[in-house]
This record gives sequence, structure tokens and C-alpha cells, in this order.
Amino acid sequence: MEIGKVVSERAAWVGPDIQGSNEWLLHLNKEELVEIDIALNKLKEDNIKIPFSVNDFKLPILSKKIHSFYDILENRLGFVLIRGIDREKYSDDDCELIYWGIGVHLGTPVSQNTRGHLLGHVTDEGKSISDPTTRMYQTKLKMDFHSDQLPVDVVGLFCQRKAKKGGASFLVSALTIHNVLSQERPDLVEILHQPFNLDWRGENPEGEKPWYTCPMFSFHDGKLTSRITSRAFFESVTRHGEDLALSDKQREALDIVQEISERESLRLSMGFQEGDIQFINNHQILHAREDYEDHDDPKLKRHLLRMWLSFPKEHRRNLSPELMERYAFVEAGGIPKKDAA
Repeated sequence: MEIGKVVSERAAWVGPDIQGSNEWLLHLNKEELVEIDIALNKLKEDNIKIPFSVNDFKLPILSKKIHSFYDILENRLGFVLIRGIDREKYSDDDCELIYWGIGVHLGTPVSQNTRGHLLGHVTDEGKSISDPTTRMYQTKLKMDFHSDQLPVDVVGLFCQRKAKKGGASFLVSALTIHNVLSQERPDLVEILHQPFNLDWRGENPEGEKPWYTCPMFSFHDGKLTSRITSRAFFESVTRHGEDLALSDKQREALDIVQEISERESLRLSMGFQEGDIQFINNHQILHAREDYEDHDDPKLKRHLLRMWLSFPKEHRRNLSPELMERYAFVEAGGIPKKDAA
């Protein structure tokens, strides 16, 4: 597909048009909820812990709905929200088991950090983003629109507990951003299709240099894929050499991408309810979060569970050669675990 050409797919949506749509908000019915309880009780009776497989968490009815997500995530809007799990009914441990059990019906979880987390915890750890090894999800700061750093197929979130105030989730279609850029700033589109330098922020696999290069947009096999990553990865890369710094044009392009993403005429706002599960296509949906205020009681702090999922091969999109170099890390199991220093 020609760079700068308008992308006319269902995934090139604008938020206000689908804000209240049932196309992405899926409510679990009574049968599906009973099925979850049966699977959960079986796990606990057999003392099965995470990680476990789909054979340990059988969902004969709900699995059919989950398998329909492949089409929704890859060929339609690019995201879904599952609602209906009664958070007050389950312990934190139960929620982890349920979320994992649903997730493995969609894909294979991979490691998200050097701690080897297959099931990540998105909560304020009191860390400073000035630390080049800190990831934004470990703070309560506003997160700009981004894709998660490895090109995993799906990013999943389960809402354990909401913040005292704030913390709303926002989504925007990367295809729509590309279309707007093509109309308003075609000079920057070509820039975004060229390689950028990014910092691994301490999570590079053994034998890999601590920074990498990657285009922010790429066309391959008729699909547009986005790799717009959190700004911290672009800024801290200079610790490995000043020659790796953003050019003025690259900086301007990233600034404009954020400005477009923030437009209320384009983005979709999603207020999590406790028990909600969100799955987004990490290749074509950018997500963001507003800053938040937490509860004083540590037991009430905002807490989301996260999974990075790789699709079964038959459902994966074909990526460009540059991105396949990055996807090789996904196929190898994600970010490798490192011993604590």
C-alpha cells in the first residue's frame, strides 16, 4: 500500500461514532458466568496454579465468544471490553485465575519484563520516570498514547480495583491517526515510516544491544501496523549515545501524533468498572491513561492485571521484515527474566 494513502478499514474509526456501541462492549450472560465458576472451582479443587493451559480451564460456551475476538481484534474495531464479572464475589487470587483462564483461550501469554511476569501488575510502585529502568505503568502519572514496546498481538487488562479519582483509559485508532496525518501533515508521514532509535530501558535480551531501531508505521501485506511507543523510550536512548537522539523532524512527528491522538473528536474514552477485561490489538490501537489519585489504604490502591498475548499462528498478521525482527522476541517468550542485581 502506498505511504500517505487513506486507509479505509473498519479499524479506522473515530471515537464519538462508536462510544456507546455494543460492537465492542460485550456482556457475559448467566450461562457464561456459571461456566467460569465451574472452571474456577475445578482449578482450586485440583490446586492448579498459574501458568496453566486451556485444558485446565474449560469454557465450552464462552470459548466460542472468545474465538470470535480474532476477527474483532484483527479485522474490525481492534478492541473489546468484557463486562459482567462480579468483582466483589471473588478474591484477588480468584480474579487472577479467571483472567488467566480467559486469556489463554485467546493466545499465549509472554513475559512482560525482566522479572519474568506473565501476569503483570499495573499499579503505582512509587517509582520515578527519571530512572531509565522505570516503566510508566509503575507510576500514577498520565500515560501518553502508545503501543506496548514489544509487538505482541494483544494487550489485555483486568480491572482489580479502580483509583480513588482519575485513571480513565483512552483508545485511538492508529489507522485514523495515519489518515489524519496524511491529510494535515503529509511531510511527517514519510518520517514516521523511517527507523527511530529507542531505549530498551534495561530490558534487552542477553546479547542484544541496549537500544534498537524501529519504524513507527509500516505497511505490509495490505495492513498498516503502528509501533508508536511511550516517549520515555525515545528520550532515554541518548544515555547510549547522543547520536541516537531524535531529530527535530522526528520529535515534531511524535508531538503531532500525540496532539492528534488527544483530540476528543477522534479518541474513545473507556471508564473501567471493577471486573472488566479489555483486550486491544497492539498493532493498530494506541492506548493512554489519565493520571490518578490513589486511596491511602494500600489494600484499596488502583490495581490492574495485564497480559501480553501472542495469537496462534493462523490468526497472526504478517509483519514487515523490520517488525518480524522484534516479533522474534515475542515468539521466544517475551522479555527474558534477569537475575536481580
